[in-house]
Amino acid sequence: MSAPQAPAPVLTAHRAGLVGCRSCGRVWPESETTCRRCGGALVPPDRRCLNAVWAWLAAGFVFYIPANLFPMLKTSTFGGLRGNSESTILGGVVELMHYGNYGVAAIVFLASIVVPIGKFIAISWLAVVAGRPATVRAAHKRLHLYEVVEFIGRWSMIDVFIVAILSALVQLGFVASIHPGPAAVSFALSVAFTMLSAQSFDPRLIWRGLPLRSRKDHE
Repeated sequence: MSAPQAPAPVLTAHRAGLVGCRSCGRVWPESETTCRRCGGALVPPDRRCLNAVWAWLAAGFVFYIPANLFPMLKTSTFGGLRGNSESTILGGVVELMHYGNYGVAAIVFLASIVVPIGKFIAISWLAVVAGRPATVRAAHKRLHLYEVVEFIGRWSMIDVFIVAILSALVQLGFVASIHPGPAAVSFALSVAFTMLSAQSFDPRLIWRGLPLRSRKDHE
């Protein structure tokens, strides 16, 4: 029985002497410095861009801590005569569940707790494995993870949007008023910094780690 044929060599743009435009995706010879399609600068992939990724990610994590410790929402009823209440992110989730709003509580919990922590872990892992040897299947999985991180980044702001809408609508003077707490600013900055971290990551580094031939050729 004949041995199975080895898969075709994995030839990346870098090994072919080409450089891809990060704006439109068109590839050009490495001698080119400007994309003729969109006018963007052609910069070859470089692991030094990971310094910006780690810096933005660290800034986002620093602001994420006070975003969970300080109150996200401040509520005043009858000018404070009936008390003032402050709610953190987790406190707001618990309160929503207490009133039976399980769907809204689940959305807030996913958008404010699960998604940010998942982004920190995903971006950190991508930065660690960038440029390291990988199979074609592993490289595709890393690229899919990067695309997911980029797509869900904007949805992490749902908590800030809720606070902004409530602060604008519930302003009844002496009767009741809602104001954003200090955690709202911290959370917004954390989300913005993690989005900048994801955008600073060069996905072309994912393909730099591909071997020229499959590892099966050497077995």
